[in-house]
Amino acid sequence: MNTDTFTAHESNVRRYGRSFPTVFTKALGATIWDETGKPFIDFLVGSGALNYGHNNPTIIAPAIEYLSGENILLSLDMYTAAKRDFIEAFVDSILKPRGLTYKIQFPGPTGTNANEAALALARKYTGRSSVMAFTNAFHGMSLGSLAVSGSASTKELGGVARHDVIRVPYDAYPNQAFDSASYIDCVLGDPGSGVEKPAAIILETIQAEGGMNTASAAWLAEIQRICRKHGVVLIVDDIQAGAGRTGDFFSFEFAKIEPDIVCLSKSLSGSGNPFSIVLIRPDMDIWNPGEHSGTFRGNNLAFVTAGAMCKMWSDRQFTGGVERTAAKLQRHLDHLVAKFPKCIEQKRGRGLMAGLKCRSQAVVGRVHDVAFENGLLIESSGPNRDVIKVLPPITISDDELDHGIAILNQALQEQDNGD
Repeated sequence: MNTDTFTAHESNVRRYGRSFPTVFTKALGATIWDETGKPFIDFLVGSGALNYGHNNPTIIAPAIEYLSGENILLSLDMYTAAKRDFIEAFVDSILKPRGLTYKIQFPGPTGTNANEAALALARKYTGRSSVMAFTNAFHGMSLGSLAVSGSASTKELGGVARHDVIRVPYDAYPNQAFDSASYIDCVLGDPGSGVEKPAAIILETIQAEGGMNTASAAWLAEIQRICRKHGVVLIVDDIQAGAGRTGDFFSFEFAKIEPDIVCLSKSLSGSGNPFSIVLIRPDMDIWNPGEHSGTFRGNNLAFVTAGAMCKMWSDRQFTGGVERTAAKLQRHLDHLVAKFPKCIEQKRGRGLMAGLKCRSQAVVGRVHDVAFENGLLIESSGPNRDVIKVLPPITISDDELDHGIAILNQALQEQDNGD
């Protein structure tokens, strides 16, 4: 396996190539092959950017047709047929069935572009500068997104101090006994708290990079109530948890809330094409024309694949299959937790966005390495990298899911025996 080119020429910042030292060449569904022909079950899926699997034919076929027709690929924010088709598909297949009404902003291709736009709009709308963000949050790698992220490892990356951020405890942080929602309500209503009223509260319903910490429906509903009570904009960063990852299209549906702003990216295109949008409560859409820009906000190929993905959610057979797969994954993980108490502390996450909190970073590291050797890609998360993220495609076949879990079981068994 020749990886000399990467070692010689690619920056030291590369990460996944070090974790998975092979050269990949082909992928379909939940399986990816390296150039020796060895298959791997993919429980990483582009860090949540390939929820619908690799080269999903329902999504890729329209893209191939579009590419062969001399169609527009880049359009800034001009009107195109592909953009119109996407908007109509998103409204008809995603928003209307859920009783949601949002304006759609195309800010640029990445998740952090969406979060930056959301934060800027909340500040413009309220006239306030600070933002309330949570422990163990992660919102992206640009300066504004880094500022509201919680991990200590991000503090120095921007090279500047992180101002105008109020850090508060996430649900069940530091433990179940502390009611963080009541704390937030109290400090926002108390003029003596020393905490200024923020423009927005930004949150993930599941903190993927933070360790798969999961907010309860009751806590999310209470945060929404607090935001409305105090005139604070509620932003849900649904970049990794959205687009079907939890079993519903939006990760907040189970809590029956309606955020003021929702940020989507990663699996939004359904194909791995960079694409993001910001969903804005209509009365909050106070942007002036051209006030927020981005050269690659007109990725028409992403419009095509995203439109195909949206239409899948109008198919009851598809949505029923996602529900069954989520339930099956959760049963598998419950079995692993019960079987390996020396290795695993608890199951985390929800639906097809799952994690296994392990006893130590060393356990995760060894399980990762053994799993890779045996043909499974998994990733770690959490401030101590002691959580195994389990992110199979939401379209994974039963055989692929069973095979991936069997490899994970074997890796945990070796670790369990070793202890």
